[in-house]
Parts: sequence; C-alpha cells; structure tokens
Amino acid sequence: MNSINFRMPARRWAVVAAATVLAAGPAALAGAGSAHATGDEGSASAAVLRTGLDVALLNKSVQAPLAVSLNAVEAPESARKTALTATLDGVDGGKPFSVLRAEVADAQATVEGARAEASTTLAKARVHVPGLPLLSLIELEKVTSKAVCEAGRTPLASATLPGSVTVLGKRVTLTSNGTTEVRVPGVGEVRLELSKTETTSRTAAATALRLQVAVNPAKLNVAEVDGTVTLAEAKCEAPGTAEAPAGEQEAAAPDTGEKAAPGKQEAEDVRPQGARAEEAAPEKGKDGANLAETGGDSTTPYIAGGAVALLAAGGAAVAISRRSRRT
Repeated sequence: MNSINFRMPARRWAVVAAATVLAAGPAALAGAGSAHATGDEGSASAAVLRTGLDVALLNKSVQAPLAVSLNAVEAPESARKTALTATLDGVDGGKPFSVLRAEVADAQATVEGARAEASTTLAKARVHVPGLPLLSLIELEKVTSKAVCEAGRTPLASATLPGSVTVLGKRVTLTSNGTTEVRVPGVGEVRLELSKTETTSRTAAATALRLQVAVNPAKLNVAEVDGTVTLAEAKCEAPGTAEAPAGEQEAAAPDTGEKAAPGKQEAEDVRPQGARAEEAAPEKGKDGANLAETGGDSTTPYIAGGAVALLAAGGAAVAISRRSRRT
C-alpha cells in the first residue's frame, strides 16, 4: 500500500511537469513574436483660401500683415463656408472688408485605415485685397484640388482650372506653361502659378492657383499690397506600414559572415522588403537542387530549453520510482 501511494504521486508529478513544459514553450514563442512596430497614422489637410499679404499704409511707415484663411481643415474634418471678411486697422477706418465671396467653397480632409485624402472646391468666386473694394483681384468660375495618399501605393495629386479668369478687371486665358503674368497700369501686377502638384513616396500636395501680388491702389489709405494668395490647396501623407519583428527580420536574412562595403551596405538598406526576401532565399547548385540550410532560428532556445526540462522531469520520475520499489 505504501509503495503504491508513493509511485502514483511521482508519476503524476512527471506528467504534470512535462505538460507544463510543453504548454510553456508555445506560449513563450507566441510572446516573443507579438511585438510589432506600427507606423504613423498619416495626415490630411485642405484649405479653400490662404493669404499672406503685407499692407503698407499711406499715413504710417509700418506694414500691417493680413494672414487669413477660409475653410482650413485637418483630418478628420470638413467645412463649407462661402464668405470671408476681415478687418485691418488703418484701412477704411477699420471697417470689415470682403476678402472672398463664392457660391461654393468646400474643404474636406479624412484619414481612414491605410488611406489619407484631402480635397477642395471653389466656384463662382471673387477675391479682394485691401484698397481695392470694387476691383477684384481675381474672379474665376471653378477650381478644384485633390490629394490621395494610400499606404503601399503611389500618392496622387491633381488640380483643375477653368479656361480663363479675370485678374484686376482684365480677362486672361490660362495656358499650360505653369505661370501667367498680368500687368495693369496704375494698379499693379499679379503673377499666377497654375496647377502646382508635388508628390513623394508617401506625400502629395496640390494647389489650383497661387497668386504673387504686387499692387499699389493708393485708396482707402493703402499704399501697397504685397504677398501671396493661395486658392484650393490639398495635402496628405500616407499612413505608415507595420514593420516585421526583429527576430523575423534576422531569420529572413541569415548572417553569412561577410561584411559588405560601406557603399554596398547603404544601398541594401534602402531596398524594399521584397528585394531582401529574394536575396535571402537559398541559392541553387549547378544541378538545380537547393543547397541544404544550416543553423538555428529564433525558436531554437525555446526548443532546447523544452528538451532539457523534459529530460530532467523524466530522470526525476525514474529515480523516485526506483526508490519507491526498493522501499
């Protein structure tokens, strides 16, 4: 009776120990491979109008800055406003004056999942600057801009323009050469930059119109107005992609024991992961068969530890069983 009572706990202990080791191995492996570095969430912004103007007054030697914006939004937002007024000390007695009036002035910016997008629409619009209350800086029918950035894809930027606009009361036909200059005697000059778009591997930006303004109205106590006016602007940046764990990266690119030259190492660092995976594949011999792979991976320590624990548990169980039989 005593020998049976001693043998059963020993066997049960060995079984429990083995089960514990086998269960702990996969859990440790799962914990080691769960740390992923995620990228940023991306961004998007849009604005129907932005001004960066310096206004020189007749009765003062200083310049008064005029920096206003209409429907400037950042993801996730949208805005719709068709009128913008501003006030400037020393101009028309400090009364509000109209900077922009339009029938449609929309701006949207969104970031959802792996996609960031921004867009603007401006239609039937008139833009004014201080000192020219009756004469529009520019009148246009419709302009739009759009920027789309999606992780893993080439960013897109686009802008549309009408065939012609009115600048300082002068009808101007827009061309595709990128810039148009308008000079009006006694009023000033305006340089238009048309449909400017820029893209990189992760970002996109589109601007329908950018005006470089230099006018001298000499009215309402305004001597000169210099600066820029931007119409229909959209920008975005693609969300970042998740990076593989360090253990998986080391397993995908085994160390060959050779150190590359500095120039070669830098070139390899900027290659995409797909190129690295192809280079890490085993080479084929002359007869077309794959060469045998040697060495361990990131799971080797856990397998070895589990084997040692199982051997220790088995040895302890055998020793206790023998002692029980002798007793």
